[in-house]
Amino acid sequence: MRDRTQLHLWLIVLGLSLGPAVSNGYARFAYGLLLPAMREDLTWNFTQAGWINTANAIGYLLGSLLALGFISRWGARVLFIAGFALTAAALMASALTRDLWLLSVWRVVAGIGGAPVFIAGGAMASALFAEDKAKNALAIAVYFGGGGLGMLLTGAVLPFMIDWYAVTIWPYAWWLLGLASHLFFLPAFWAALAAPEPAPAQPTGDGRRRRGIPVFAMVPALAAYFMFGVGYIVYITFLIAWMRGEGAGTGLVAGTWGIMGVMVMASPFIWSKVLAKAMGGGAIALTSLAVGAGIMLPLAVAGPVGMLTSAILFGASFFMVPTSTTTFGRKNLPSEQWGPSLALFTTVFSIGQIIGPVGAGMIADTTGSTGTGLALAGAVLFAGALIGILQRPLRSRA
Repeated sequence: MRDRTQLHLWLIVLGLSLGPAVSNGYARFAYGLLLPAMREDLTWNFTQAGWINTANAIGYLLGSLLALGFISRWGARVLFIAGFALTAAALMASALTRDLWLLSVWRVVAGIGGAPVFIAGGAMASALFAEDKAKNALAIAVYFGGGGLGMLLTGAVLPFMIDWYAVTIWPYAWWLLGLASHLFFLPAFWAALAAPEPAPAQPTGDGRRRRGIPVFAMVPALAAYFMFGVGYIVYITFLIAWMRGEGAGTGLVAGTWGIMGVMVMASPFIWSKVLAKAMGGGAIALTSLAVGAGIMLPLAVAGPVGMLTSAILFGASFFMVPTSTTTFGRKNLPSEQWGPSLALFTTVFSIGQIIGPVGAGMIADTTGSTGTGLALAGAVLFAGALIGILQRPLRSRA
């Protein structure tokens, strides 16, 4: 009976992990595969191309703020389901326009829906295996690793779709992403209904609510996560454009993206012991360092070897940075603060995401190369790792 219960809990984790597959793998990351085709067909410069992912990040910030304000009132389950449905609809709508600003609106809407999915699903995953630290950390990691499934599927389809039907096919790619999101909605909906609702904030005995999150004591972790947001999104947005500029073919593009997705799914098992043991900012620093090294690799090692090795290292690490921040909150804060703390981390992260794509696009238009932006992104991740290691445990404050 106990084995059946354990299996049921892991099925819930897998169902919830379809949230990041849609909110991240489809709604945010897949644009990197579509950017070269859209930029060529719509005659965008790199700043305009970067803006499209910045628009999504603006929506993500708005969604994060909504989640921060309403997760305690509405509950994680409602936010997850509503955000999932909104994201799927926005992906469908992105296929209906060629106008930069109207497309930006739909990218904002997708971000507004995606942030509650990411936050609320993470909070529900955090509530599973509450008495087993190792399984709890693995459940959180598997949840975030769901983004890798979205990357694997998009890498297997979109590059070949564009190659076979020319750059003008990109609206149908958005439609396909929306359709796949609607198909994922059913098992994700079941998982959300079956998952335990994280405990809401409770009043203290004298009628006052518990004190707020100790933000000042979390500054190193928050700063490191902000810098992660700035750096990683530049790589995700412009890697394929850079690869195409270096002469990479469709097979290498698909292979690089697919390997990245596979490594995202494998990353929980690679990092599980680190996540289970870390109490302070060690896991945040190590994962940020690995992401930065992954970004730098293709710039340092030319050709397919550098690109594929970069995909392995980056894919094995970049979803573990948000996992490490979630685990940090789970270990250092009382349960009623897990959802709000994840929303706070995601808000800081979203601000970084807003800066990254459009900033790197402006640099590319100025220098004539996306490589400079990638190099700066790697440097930002290295700096974030140095800051993250300064984070001390908060157990005495929990």
